[in-house]
Amino acid sequence: MTRGLVIGESLIDIVEGDEYVGGSPLNIAVGLGRLGRGVDFLTHIGDDAAGRRIADYVKASGAQLVPGSMTAARTPTATATIGGDGSATYVFDLDWQLGGTPDVSTPLFVHTGSIAAVLEPGCVAVAALLDSYRTSATVTLDPNVRPSLIADENLARERILRLVEGSDVVKVSDEDLRWIDPDHEPEQTARAWLASGPAIVAVTMGERGSRAFCAAGEVQVAARPVGVVDTIGAGDAFMVGLLDALWDMGLLGGDRRPALARIRLDELTAALEAAGLVSAVTVARAGADLPERATLRAQSASLPGRSA
Repeated sequence: MTRGLVIGESLIDIVEGDEYVGGSPLNIAVGLGRLGRGVDFLTHIGDDAAGRRIADYVKASGAQLVPGSMTAARTPTATATIGGDGSATYVFDLDWQLGGTPDVSTPLFVHTGSIAAVLEPGCVAVAALLDSYRTSATVTLDPNVRPSLIADENLARERILRLVEGSDVVKVSDEDLRWIDPDHEPEQTARAWLASGPAIVAVTMGERGSRAFCAAGEVQVAARPVGVVDTIGAGDAFMVGLLDALWDMGLLGGDRRPALARIRLDELTAALEAAGLVSAVTVARAGADLPERATLRAQSASLPGRSA
């Protein structure tokens, strides 16, 4: 088991007239591929010009598109509006479906989130795949909520909570936690999620950095100061950095679940710092343009960071 599996949507982001390949799960697969990690990506796109552009983009990153991913009637799009603070809001045109078991070797980890986790009919198949892989693979999740696509908010919340309970590592933004559980502060919800099953719950807080919870306690890391072009892909980049760090630590894989559950606070701090670096480099670029390993190493020395 030397490869990861990412399951979820991919699409064309339309940002102020420019088009970029995007989608939260795609960003994570591509980001890991650019860091030299072996990763397979199962998605649902069309065999059209946009779909072929996505397929080429995934391949160029070093990731591998799983056979059967190009069966959609058309490739999805997301039209983004950028606010004055660099934040993005989206209008989506997509169909999310998934069928069958992917033709890949047993993965070291399996990741999903965002639209793929809650949008019917594909979300049902995603949940079943996660269940089937859990014995052998680390399960990771980023809810990355898209309210504009959610018809039944209560059902979406229930689905997210079930996925959280079956996951080993959950990364979530404080904004998403407020949407998922508006009656509690994000920290309270994160602690409740930790008690429900995961070994790690990491919360991103924008310019305030990140905070993570595990059995040993909790840690907080400040955001690295950087000039923000836009925040597209910031959370995905953080997830990439977190997975990459845990991979380096030898904490991924079903057989490593007990070790992951015993992660030390210094290890968790290091993982958050690594994740924050990938995110900082990404927000300093237009679109979700995640860095390659060489760029990340070069930026590591020039972007200051500190734990809090």
